This record gives sequence, C-alpha cells and structure tokens, in this order.
Amino acid sequence: MSAVVLPLGELVERLGPLRREGRTVALANGCFDVLHVGHVRYLQASADEADVLVVAINDDDSVRLLKGPGRPILPAADRAELVAALWGVDYVVIFPGETVADVLRAVRPDVHCKGTDYTVDTVPEREVVREWGGRTAIVGDPKDHSTRELLARAGGDTAG
Repeated sequence: MSAVVLPLGELVERLGPLRREGRTVALANGCFDVLHVGHVRYLQASADEADVLVVAINDDDSVRLLKGPGRPILPAADRAELVAALWGVDYVVIFPGETVADVLRAVRPDVHCKGTDYTVDTVPEREVVREWGGRTAIVGDPKDHSTRELLARAGGDTAG
C-alpha cells in the first residue's frame, strides 16, 4: 500500500490516534528532485527509527531557492507521489520555506532523520526537535549519490 500525501493539518490529525496507540513517529525531509538509490536507502533507514515514517518534501519554490535555476526537475506533486510509493513511507507532506522547522513543530516527531551529509551537531533544526524532547538520527549510507551528478551524467542541468 502506498503512503498518503496530505496537507499538514490533516497529517497532524491522522497522527493523533496513532500516537494514542503508543506508536512512534519519525520524520525525514528533503527535495527528492530526481529519486536515486541514496534517497531510497535514507528513507528505508529512517523507517527503521520509528513505527510511522512521515516524509516532508520541499515545495517547488524552496527547491529553486536551495538548488538554483532549472530546479526542480519534477514538480512537488510528482516527487511526493514517487516518495509515497516507497517501502516504509507512511505519510508525505509538501512544505514551503527553506527549513522544515514549521513541519517539525506541527508533527513533533519522536525522531528527526537526516542523511549522512550531516552530523547531529550540524542539523539546522536540531534545537527545534529538542524543544519537545525528540532526538535527531543520522541515517542512510554514505553520501555517494547526488542528483547533481546524475544530471551531469545525463547531460542535464547540474545546479544543486
């Protein structure tokens, strides 16, 4: 069964009963512009951190800000649908802005998962997650994969 793509308010409502059942929530986030094996490994490792995995995907405007002109390659709705089809993903939400802080504050995950290009000390939202006693986990394989490299090999735009 594929995950469900929801607006933030509806996502928070859906998580309430799951939490009352004692289930834990992990949140992973990213642009996921051109899905590659590094993304899959990151999300599967994130799913191992809790009972429920929420994936927050940057909207098109924030991808442009973060990655530069010519990005995103795929629109947010397509990126969300692709991520929702992956094993281990339960919910997907699309968010605006340069950081996922507002989504974290709304969802209040037990664990915020970030890829191995970070350390716990370099995750920008680490203090946000500590506000409610959540933890930050670094998961996935070494950052040997990138959308930029895939696009360069394919002869496309290499921004971001």
